[in-house]
Amino acid sequence: MKNNLLNYLLFMRIKHLFFTAILLLYSVSAYARGDVWLLIDTQKLELEVKLADITLVKFSNIAIGRNGSGFKRRRGDDTTPLGKYKISWINRKSRYHLFFGFNYPSVENVEQALKKGLVDKKTYSKVIRAHKNNRVPPQNTPLGGLIGIHGLGRGDETIHQTMNWTHGCIALTNEQINNLDKLIKKDTIVIVK
Repeated sequence: MKNNLLNYLLFMRIKHLFFTAILLLYSVSAYARGDVWLLIDTQKLELEVKLADITLVKFSNIAIGRNGSGFKRRRGDDTTPLGKYKISWINRKSRYHLFFGFNYPSVENVEQALKKGLVDKKTYSKVIRAHKNNRVPPQNTPLGGLIGIHGLGRGDETIHQTMNWTHGCIALTNEQINNLDKLIKKDTIVIVK
C-alpha cells in the first residue's frame, strides 16, 4: 500500500513537472513569436502586458489625457485616442524618461477624420501610404502626433497619482516604464480602449 501511494505521488509530481514544462515552452515560444501585446484600459487606468490572452503584468494608476479618452479630433485637444496601434519608435533620451511612440494616427483614425472633414485627402493619403510602407505616419497632421507611452521624467509623482495630466499619451511612473521596457519592443501591438 505504501509503495502504491509513493508511486502515485511520484507519478503526479512528474505529470505536474511535464505540464509546467509544456506551459513554459509555449510561453517562451509565444514570446519569441511576438505574441506579447499591451491592453490599455482608459476607464480603469490600467496597462496590461499580455501574452496571448494571459496577463503577465498589470500596471495600475496610469495617467491619460487631461480630457480623457475617445476620438482625437485635433492636435492639442488633450484626448487619448482609442484604437489599435503598434510601437513604431523608442526614444530613450526623452524628457519623460522613456517614450514608446505609436504609429498614430492609425488608418482607422484618419479614415474617420476624413469622413468628418477633419483632414484633407492629401493628409489622408500620406498617412495611408506610411502605414502601407510600415513607416511612422506623419506626426504633424491636424489630428496631432507624438502619441505613445512614457514615464514621468522629472515630473511630480503626486500629480500623476491624483489626476490625468497628459496631452493624449499614456503615462507611467519611471519605475513602471523601466519594467515595461524589459517586456516590449518595437512593433509591439497596443490596444487602447
